[in-house]
Amino acid sequence: MPKKQNKTSLVWFRNDLRINDNSTLVDAINNSETVIAIYCFEPRYFKENKSGFKITEKYRAKFLIETVTDLKQQLLNLGIPLYVYNANTEMCIAELESQYNFDALYLQKEWTKDENKVFQLVRNTWDKDFNIYHEYNQFLYHPDDLDFDIQKLPAVFTNFRKDVEKRCDIRPKNDILKIENKNTSVINNTVVPTLKDLGFEDFKQHPNSAFPLKGGETEALKHLNNYFFETKKLGVYKKTRNGLIGKDFSSKFSPWLANGSLSAKTIYWKVKEFETLHFKNQSTYWLIFELIWRDYFKYISMKHGGKIFKIGGILDKDYTWNTYQKDINKWINGETNEPFVNANMIELKKTGWMSNRGRQNVASYFAKTLKLDWRIGAAYFESMLIDYDVHSNYGNWMYVAGVGNDPRDRTFNVKLQAERYDNAGKYQRLWLQDAMF
Repeated sequence: MPKKQNKTSLVWFRNDLRINDNSTLVDAINNSETVIAIYCFEPRYFKENKSGFKITEKYRAKFLIETVTDLKQQLLNLGIPLYVYNANTEMCIAELESQYNFDALYLQKEWTKDENKVFQLVRNTWDKDFNIYHEYNQFLYHPDDLDFDIQKLPAVFTNFRKDVEKRCDIRPKNDILKIENKNTSVINNTVVPTLKDLGFEDFKQHPNSAFPLKGGETEALKHLNNYFFETKKLGVYKKTRNGLIGKDFSSKFSPWLANGSLSAKTIYWKVKEFETLHFKNQSTYWLIFELIWRDYFKYISMKHGGKIFKIGGILDKDYTWNTYQKDINKWINGETNEPFVNANMIELKKTGWMSNRGRQNVASYFAKTLKLDWRIGAAYFESMLIDYDVHSNYGNWMYVAGVGNDPRDRTFNVKLQAERYDNAGKYQRLWLQDAMF
């Protein structure tokens, strides 16, 4: 048997919190005699941002706690200890390094500002030479498989979609086939922090939440199997995806995709399995279509870097934006002149979830009707949403605000949208009545 490339390697988990289809983990196992893993609940991500919101609020925090708890058990089953800390990553890795003397670091490749900042701090703190292996783990279409340079990324989604569908293949899942040398002698006394440890009071899930599901890869795969094969809801996805009430109107995969406890490729290949076993229609395609949108926003942020956080967006548009705190507060608390906006904002405040249709409407109202600085709305979504993903969040907000990838620069007619998607007013009554208690 050939000698492993590295004696002891560290896998640094970030937004890839799974063991299935995780090329970072697979490569570390295949190339190392011993594998140790780490995840840090970065205190930086639980502080207030410049808009005055906690970067991570209680809903996503609870989902993350559930996810890391599951990951720790999954890795333990492989004989890999996951050290979990409620502290800054660079200090925790330095502490582990003094204990294990790592040869290599394996991690998912990230490129947005906060992730880059933490990575540089790790590099600056870890003062010896070591091998770093970055993996693009979060795409449906891998960056190395595109047939164009990222700087020539099409400015319109449709052109991107047609190109990748025609010229690129989806890679097979990269699963763990076998693992040797279980680390049975390792003592790992670290524990996953509680909500209280992270600065929150514990809470019960709202009974009307459209996302009554838990974090973690185990739950993600269970939900996928239910949505695809047990209920066959995948087969009507395109018809129901603009719904507003209940768990099953859309796939609800986004929270697991956002923290990487489910991969886009896993979903894709399960769609293909469903099509082989049952049927293929517009709905089975449309779920893949949405995954391609997700890829596109990631490539947008890769191409444009920090411009996705600038007020002029990637188009450098020079609009006049307001920052009236009174209007911002009314929007947040569901006290605007539009009942449909209010209902959606109350749902978000009480559950950490909002439908895609709702998000488009409340964002358009914020940016186009109230003409408020769209970045404040994006920062509030970042704080509150269980499924916050930096690329999709800022990509969608730019799109709606007219500074991103929509050449039409349209404004949503909230009243017409409410009539179309909540004609009987059931959704609005559900949440507006809830706000009274």
